[in-house]
Amino acid sequence: MSGAPPVPAASESVSESSESFMAREIAEIPEAAAPLCAAWPEAERAAAALRGRAFPFAVVCGRGSSGHAGVHLRYLIETRLGLPVSASAPSVVTGYGRPPRMEGALFVTISQSGRSPDLVAATRAAREGGALTLALLNDAASPAAQAADLVLPIGAGPERAVAATKTVVNSLVAGAALVAHWAGDGALARGLAALPPRLSAALALDWGAWAADLADAPAAFVTGRGLGLGPVREIALKLAETLRLPALGYSAAELRHGPRAAIAAATPVLALRQDDPLAEGIDALVADLRQAALRVHACGGPGGSLPWLAPGHPACDPIAMLVPAYRAIEREARRRGLDPDAPVGLTKVTETL
Repeated sequence: MSGAPPVPAASESVSESSESFMAREIAEIPEAAAPLCAAWPEAERAAAALRGRAFPFAVVCGRGSSGHAGVHLRYLIETRLGLPVSASAPSVVTGYGRPPRMEGALFVTISQSGRSPDLVAATRAAREGGALTLALLNDAASPAAQAADLVLPIGAGPERAVAATKTVVNSLVAGAALVAHWAGDGALARGLAALPPRLSAALALDWGAWAADLADAPAAFVTGRGLGLGPVREIALKLAETLRLPALGYSAAELRHGPRAAIAAATPVLALRQDDPLAEGIDALVADLRQAALRVHACGGPGGSLPWLAPGHPACDPIAMLVPAYRAIEREARRRGLDPDAPVGLTKVTETL
């Protein structure tokens, strides 16, 4: 960017003395997620309360990173259980004062702190309106926990960086574990059991080539589809809050519509591709963008240009893809002289109405 300070090369090493809380918490992800990945009794207890109930629909409530975990959970519930899922609009309750009718529905709140007044109010209104309320929280003693019928504690431990990382991964894993138990999905359960070593291996992957392309970019795009859409939006958020870089996360299907016109040589695209029935469409998009001489960094598949692992479970791979993306963003922030632990204008607990 014109007038910006010079940015060191992407391959430049990061000294131990300058390690951020964000970097430490990214490194803690495999250990934090491991208890949730195999025979997690909390998920079985929550799933037991859901099995056998004929919910007409489900609603997922969350903002920011928690909302992105909710997108991933939506795809899992709809594909594994055939239950339609909607996203909550808490302002309908807090701003317009019109709680929706929720009789017999499942209402899932996802929050790291469990303290934002709008999420608490929406959870309370859903419960009063006849929904069974379930909260996925890092703070099991929070107001959101008290407002819910059931609590699934994600157990990520303390997180000091404002930019959430291990709590996001644990929220995603907790949702997947819940669905694996609820649906009796053995393949998903096996994918989760294999996830901790894959998260550890992902820590060693260097996505510096993508980060280097972000250095002079006025904006960036992140794309994927289906089970990858939640992580796609999460990475875009991290680019915005940690690098102050306008970033947009789009479904690969949506990107082919209006947003495609905004992609230029100066706006790099990161594509996440899991090995499932939607992979072919992502591969085709990557090929088309490269044919147009645009800068595309792809993770997974025959068009993959970033370091990645052998394909794993398609619901779990997009979770693991967050790890090298987080590492690249954290390092790029410090190369720019930004503090990844304290993005400007943000606080750890965001309270909205």
